[in-house]
Formats: sequence, C-alpha cells, structure tokens
Amino acid sequence: MKNILDKDKFSKRANRYIQVTGQVGGILTRLGANKLLGLDIDKNKHALDLKNNLGSVKGPFMKIAQLLSMIPNALPLEYSDQLIQLQSNAPPMGESFVKRRMINELGINWHKYFSEFNTSASFAASLGQVHKAKLKKGDLVACKLQYPDMLSAVNVDLNQFSVILNLFEKYNKAIKTKKIFSEIKERLLEEIDYKNEIKNIKIFKKIFTNSNFVNVPKVYTNYSTKRLITMSWLEGKPLDLIIKEKKSKKFLEKIAINIFNAWYTPFYKFCVIHGDPHFGNYTFKNNGDINLFDFGCVRFFPIKFVKGVLDLYYALDKKDEDMAVEAYKTWGFKKINKNLIKILNLWASYIYGPLLEDKKRLIQGENKEGYGFDVANKVYKELKKIGGVEPPKEFVFMDRAAIGMGSLFMKLNVKLNWHKLFNNLIENFDEKVILNKRNKLIN
Repeated sequence: MKNILDKDKFSKRANRYIQVTGQVGGILTRLGANKLLGLDIDKNKHALDLKNNLGSVKGPFMKIAQLLSMIPNALPLEYSDQLIQLQSNAPPMGESFVKRRMINELGINWHKYFSEFNTSASFAASLGQVHKAKLKKGDLVACKLQYPDMLSAVNVDLNQFSVILNLFEKYNKAIKTKKIFSEIKERLLEEIDYKNEIKNIKIFKKIFTNSNFVNVPKVYTNYSTKRLITMSWLEGKPLDLIIKEKKSKKFLEKIAINIFNAWYTPFYKFCVIHGDPHFGNYTFKNNGDINLFDFGCVRFFPIKFVKGVLDLYYALDKKDEDMAVEAYKTWGFKKINKNLIKILNLWASYIYGPLLEDKKRLIQGENKEGYGFDVANKVYKELKKIGGVEPPKEFVFMDRAAIGMGSLFMKLNVKLNWHKLFNNLIENFDEKVILNKRNKLIN
C-alpha cells in the first residue's frame, strides 16, 4: 500500500493541500471555535457551506463526509442532513474536463468508439461522474470517468482526515478511531482503482446471474481502463422519484423486499457486501426490479465473522449473554466485560430489533424518525463512562451499510415481517458450503 501511495508526485500533493485547506480550513476553524471557545455559529448555514465546499474539492474528503453523514451521532444533525446530499447530488465537472479525460484514457481518437456521447454528466459523485453514450454497434452505455489526480487526493485527504479523527476521539472519547481510519484508507485505495471495481462488478453479476429482481451492469472491457469504466446503461427511476409518484403500498413493499434481498444475499450467501447502500446507488424499473450501481466499495469478510453476526442474532433472540460474548469476540472486540456487553447489546438490539420480531412492522418500529440517533447518543454516553471502545475493522463498513439500509427502509415507510425475510435468507447457513461457493466466485 505504501508503494502505491508513494507513486504520486509531490507537486500534485502540494496542490491538493492548498485546495483542501483553502476550501475547508475556514469551515473547520469555525467549528473548532464553536467546540473549544463556545462561540455561537449558525449551524444550518455552516453545514450548507461545508457541503458546497466539499462538493467543489471533490475526491476522498467528500467521500469521507458521506461516510460520516450516515453514522448516527458522528456529526450534528444539521451537518448530516446537508452532507448526505453529496451522495447523489454533487456538482459535475465541465465539458473540457470530460474531453481531456477521455483522451487520456482512450486516446486522441476516442470518439471513434461511440456514435453518441453526452459530455454533460448524468450523475456526479465524489470520485467521478457518469456520462451516457452509445457505442458504434448500438449499445447504450454509461461511462464512469474518474476525476484527475485522485491518488494525490487520497494521500492528502487521508492525512487531513486523520487529524479530524484524532480531534473527534479527543473530544468524544467514546470511539477509538485507529481501526476506523485503517479500514477507510484501504477501501478508498480500492475505490480509485477502476480495474478493481470492474472485478467487483463481474463478481456481483455472478452472484445475481439467476436473479429475477436485481440487475447488474455489463462491463465493456475494451473501452475501460484504471480510470474509466464503460458499462451497460440501465434505465430506472431513483428512489425519491418513486416515492414522489405515490406508488401503492404493495409496490413500495415489493421494492423494500427487493432491496433487502439484494443487500443481504451477497452477505449471507458469499460473505461479501456492497458497502455503499445510499439512495444514489439504486434505481428501479417499473416492475420494482433493482438496478444496482457503484461497486468500488465492496467488502469481503472472513466467513467466521459473518458466522459471528448470526451468532449474535441467536444470542439476542435467546437472551444468551455467554453466546453474545463469544460472538463479539469473533467479531474482534477486545477487553470484553459486563459493562461493555451491556452497552454493545443496547446498540445491537436496535440494529437487530426488526429481525427479532416475528410480525409486520416499520423498520424503526413505532418510534420517531430520530430514534437511531437517540440510541446512538445513549450508547456513546455509556461508552465514554467506561473509557471508550475500539471497533474491529470489519465492523466499520458492516455497521455503516446496515445503517444505510435502514435509512432506505425508513424512507419507504412500509411494514414488513423482517424476521421472516431474514430467516428465509439465513436458512441452511453452512461455512464449508459458503467457502466453496466464494472460491468459485472469485476465481
């Protein structure tokens, strides 16, 4: 990993430092003044400024903000509400940028591969943007084009993020952040390598080969590089539009079931997850089928870790504390005692709650929308009292993905028997069978 990070040029890193510091530095200074000196700031305006500034600098810092916006209590609500918009509503780069990048990736005559190419971005995110095009042979495609100098940006933004995490840990004292940083670093390095994402797309296409409800795009490898992915264009509507159209409850229930199975099937059948389940990475066909996008953040788990996730479910169901202790040890939690178990079970009971009740219910139960933040606040306060905890690396993206899924289901506002859906999926879980299936998947 060090060799990868050392390959970029010093000048690019220096430019990135200037850019990020110039755009974000003043914002962080104001936030620090509020925290340390008790100075009043307009949090709503401050949060809007932060979103706009992070959108302008692009890159990993913007991605990191997205991550933090999805973790309860990591940021004040004003900030999470603004930053979560960066997931699918980032400002795009212009036409001249697009042409330069396409020349860099496919050569000066890149136009010869396409009969049509829209230089206006259809979607823009933190690390790249997507353009609709048509190949000469007639296939509609999506060209995902990475922003320039992302390796330099990773170097710089990770350093900046390390400082922020250290400050967060100093004043929060509930969460030790070393492994969080390590995990995010690994995933970001993977995300800027589109060859790795292409591999992930092909893996997920295998997972859902026989699926009648999940669509994964086809990759056109002849027109793809480390910084460009050309894949089939999948028509569909975003979740917000589906909800605005006021579809029937039955249709929304179908979408929720499809989302549930689309995420949990890879996890419990192959021990792998799509680690970025935000609204912008799903679209839906008129029959409720899912189009699944953005495979840069994919996490492969040790099979014993996933077995531990199931063991904790059974432990909570049976109220078996000894079984819960063993599950947390399997996850990688250290220095487990009765106080820590009590706190971890509080959070786990919230996450697993919908799966434990054998009845139709909202994902959040009958609680108010901010219930997750209330639970998080209580957990964080209790963790502070015992000196904090260091979450295992594997826990970071699994927890984030679970919270992201919960947000999707809350938005749909449907009542389902989550218990039955879950138990149908985990039936016949067998470590040896999964190991064999996963080996075939990745080889």
